[in-house]
Amino acid sequence: MDSTITPEFLTALPKAELHVHLEGTLEPELKLALATRNGVDIGQSTVAEVKATYAFDSLASFLAIYYPAMNVLVEEQDFYDLATAYFVRAAADGVRRVEAFFDPQAHTSRGVPLENVILGYSRAAADAASIGISADLILCFLRDMSAESALETITAALPFKEHFIGVGLDSDERDNPPSKFARVFAIARAEGLKLTMHCDIDQVGSIDNIREVLDVIGVDRIDHGTNIVENPALVELLLERGIGLTCCPVSNSFVTDDMKAAEMVDLLHRGVKVTLNSDDPAYFGAYAAGNYIALAEKAGLGLDDVVTLAKNSFEASWLSEPEKQSYLREIDEYVAASRA
Repeated sequence: MDSTITPEFLTALPKAELHVHLEGTLEPELKLALATRNGVDIGQSTVAEVKATYAFDSLASFLAIYYPAMNVLVEEQDFYDLATAYFVRAAADGVRRVEAFFDPQAHTSRGVPLENVILGYSRAAADAASIGISADLILCFLRDMSAESALETITAALPFKEHFIGVGLDSDERDNPPSKFARVFAIARAEGLKLTMHCDIDQVGSIDNIREVLDVIGVDRIDHGTNIVENPALVELLLERGIGLTCCPVSNSFVTDDMKAAEMVDLLHRGVKVTLNSDDPAYFGAYAAGNYIALAEKAGLGLDDVVTLAKNSFEASWLSEPEKQSYLREIDEYVAASRA
């Protein structure tokens, strides 16, 4: 790694975060505090005990821990507090723009009103401006639930459309291809919402799913997606359409035995808009800057590489073109000042 690329440089480097699940930012301390506030028995009474439950070795085992943890989120204020804690932490990592996922079905399925979720998160996103972060929300559907449930969710959420800018698809990819949700994504597109979908690493049928998100759904972005290197024609299609990949190196190393550093760097050098993100940082132990540091160390990145990654994060965002250009200038000014 270039000796000028210090952890301090990477932390302060202006960046956007395009792949973070707000529910995945639930740190043990806040989980325990919310459990106490809402009278929810989580089976642990100390922060150390909560931390001990954050252990997994695959996507399936992670999800088995992840969803039950959300039981502490009940009132609008809980969602506000969770998102606000994340935004404060992200600001410390040089994050200037956030497009954050949230999973309404994980809450409405246990009786939490949809408005508690959307309005709590939205209020926090608006207030993030006070700490220098521009933030918007992406409503995600749980792909291991039915297409009918997704349809019910988008129907219920559209009256709140002013509070989110796009829709996504996450959770367990096995036997849940993108085409299962073609209808609901077509509705979202017709409503003027942006589209993204998870194409998790090393899943059964990864390439078929990536092909579907490009050819059937017509997404604006792909989350994860590094298996695309297995099909050069799809890589060319990605380049042709200028579609970004929201990659998460640290979380990759938890759910598989590989960070996918080689694939990310290969795609980056081919001109793909690879971006680095934290995914579920409370569980994987690394926020945005930690992912830059991890990949830089693993792949021996140079200054041009990390600057391109940071610029990609804004270029792949759903900001207006003038807003993107403003952040790109900010990066150039930061790098120039650092060199001076």
